[in-house]
Formats: sequence, C-alpha cells, structure tokens
Amino acid sequence: MTERERLLRRIAAIDFSIVELHLYLDTHPDAIDIIRKLNEYEGKSSELRRDFEKKFGPLTSLDKEKNNWEWVSNPWPWDTEEECD
Repeated sequence: MTERERLLRRIAAIDFSIVELHLYLDTHPDAIDIIRKLNEYEGKSSELRRDFEKKFGPLTSLDKEKNNWEWVSNPWPWDTEEECD
C-alpha cells in the first residue's frame, strides 16, 4: 500500500467516525465527552486533509487552491495496479 492510499484510508476512517459521533449526538446532545471527541476528530481530519493536499494535491474539486483541474490528475481507484483476490 502506498503512502497516498494509507493517508486516504486514515482520512476515510476519521471521517466515518465523525459521522457516527454526529449521529450519536442527535440522540445524546448533552454528552460532553462525545462533543470533545468529535472536536478532536474534526481537528485530526483537517490536519490529515492538509497533509494529503500538500503531498498529493486536492481531494475533491471543492479543495482546489491553485489549479481548478488538478484534483482530476490524481490516480482514480481503478488506475491502481493492485490485483483482486
């Protein structure tokens, strides 16, 4: 697995956790410990995204700073040489 793939997986895992924490807070809005954890994960997600964009370019078309079309030049999931089991 490449560094790019590892970083994408970490971002996906953190972002999944953020969604789950938001869902939990829908039914437990006063859970202070969960609110703290959510803030921590949101900060970590931002940090990972900045790191990814610095190394590999924008993640989406909304994350473009320099070149409007740079985000499409990254490898697409089907462009990898990885074999399926």
